[in-house]
Amino acid sequence: MSERPDKRPQAVLVSIQLPDVEDDEHAGNLAELVRLVDTLGYDVVAELTQKRETLSKSVVLGEGKLKELAELTGGRGYVPSSVPVKKDKARVRRGDVDEDDVIDEPEANDDDPNAPQRPKFVIVDHDLTPSQARNLEGATGAQVLDRTGVIVEIFHRHARSREARLQVELARLAYVAPRMREAGGPSERQAGRGAGDTALELDRRRVRDRMAEIRRELASIQRDQGGRRTLRHGTPTAALVGYTNAGKSSLMRALTGSEVLVADQLFATLDTTVRALHPPSHPRVLITDTVGFIKKLPHDLVASFRTTLDEARNAQLLLFIVDASDPGFRAQYEVTRTVLREIEADQAPSLLVLNKIDRVDDDTRAALRTEFPDAFLMSARDPVDVARLRETILERVTAEMAEEEIFVPYASHAVAAAFHAQAQVVRETHEDDGTRMLVRAAPEVLERLKGHLRGD
Repeated sequence: MSERPDKRPQAVLVSIQLPDVEDDEHAGNLAELVRLVDTLGYDVVAELTQKRETLSKSVVLGEGKLKELAELTGGRGYVPSSVPVKKDKARVRRGDVDEDDVIDEPEANDDDPNAPQRPKFVIVDHDLTPSQARNLEGATGAQVLDRTGVIVEIFHRHARSREARLQVELARLAYVAPRMREAGGPSERQAGRGAGDTALELDRRRVRDRMAEIRRELASIQRDQGGRRTLRHGTPTAALVGYTNAGKSSLMRALTGSEVLVADQLFATLDTTVRALHPPSHPRVLITDTVGFIKKLPHDLVASFRTTLDEARNAQLLLFIVDASDPGFRAQYEVTRTVLREIEADQAPSLLVLNKIDRVDDDTRAALRTEFPDAFLMSARDPVDVARLRETILERVTAEMAEEEIFVPYASHAVAAAFHAQAQVVRETHEDDGTRMLVRAAPEVLERLKGHLRGD
């Protein structure tokens, strides 16, 4: 089957609106799925929605909608028999078997340059069981992905660091394992290790072994990260959390001057980045950019990225970044809070940041100020707004600091320098034998620096 290099793969979206889902919520879910599919690199050419009381256990859709979907993809419109019939043209000619009973792939038309391109993918906005996916593929002749499959594949393509790649591979294997199928007949056997097992059983064993290997590698990486967090212990940290594409990476770049990836697509950033606030502050404050959230974020991905989100758990301030120009930002904000609550990372003080405020009109801006009086309205593109947020972060993360007067002998000039670097020096006076400082810092930082003075 030849690919057309000038066109992206085409996809049809399928969605079932259940009784407990309002029209606006359903429309929002479908619009978000369109963006996910676009991020995956496919063009949505049709959307098919059906209102049902429950999902069909076999193919999700009802019979009529299934045929309508198959007309778009070039499939049969029904689930073929699970017992394959060997194709025999002579038997067909003799009338021993109907042509429709012969199990065969639909005729491909991609080799004909004048034939219309048919969608090769069916994307379903629900989690499918392996049997539902198989049945849909048999009825449509297209590859079927559910919402979880789309998100996992996006994560797979966007992972950059070794940790992120391992985390995504772990989630991907957990998704693929129950969907693996027997390549050969049921009597196929594999010699050697595990003789007597089918090839499918051996493949599943390899997947389990690989998942165990990944968990061991991640545990090693996490121990290293734990060591780095210990070294940073006591250094004030603010974590940027929020829905995917809310502008966290743009804000990270503006606050720290770092060259983090900024892209107008979902899940552009999967790797947690920690950078110091810029211009440098005293004490030094760290800003953490975390992976974005999304509605129905697969549990395996949440579990895989749990250690990455430990940065949010250890922060002194959580900055909830939302796209104020998105009509659905309230639901997105709640999704973020829910996920953080699930991993017990919502204990720190927080600040709601209504980003992209430059994209809303004056009336909407006034309404947002009334609805969210404690929120911080800004645009990551406005240097004045960024400077105001920087000062707000400094005020918030230093609010719980202890204040103490310290006398540092001139012979301990290195400790004095450490106080300037790791604490806020409110006032200092130089006396005959040393420097008297009034300093503000986290209690653990103060104790550590005083220990240096004592020679601990």
